[in-house]
Amino acid sequence: MTQTNPRRMASMAYFAIIATIGGNFGFAAIQGDYGVFRQAQTAGEIAALTAERDRLAGELDELKNLTRRLSDHYLDMDLLDEQVRSVLGYVRADEIVIR
Repeated sequence: MTQTNPRRMASMAYFAIIATIGGNFGFAAIQGDYGVFRQAQTAGEIAALTAERDRLAGELDELKNLTRRLSDHYLDMDLLDEQVRSVLGYVRADEIVIR
């Protein structure tokens, strides 16, 4: 029967502990809260939110333009006529409406 060397057992235990700790750090580096996968997901969310922000900024600029064109200081008669026709359903007496 062979006896195991205590030094050999200690070195195997040391290696097992180091491998376990290294595996834990490796897992955290890949899939942890600040890991590679989370950073890729965050980059995708940033791109999507930036696109939405740009779209909303465009809509806001358009609404600001329409509001300015209907303000007291600058009145666009064509836009006013368009709004009256679409919202209130007005037509002139000399027009024919086809539905």
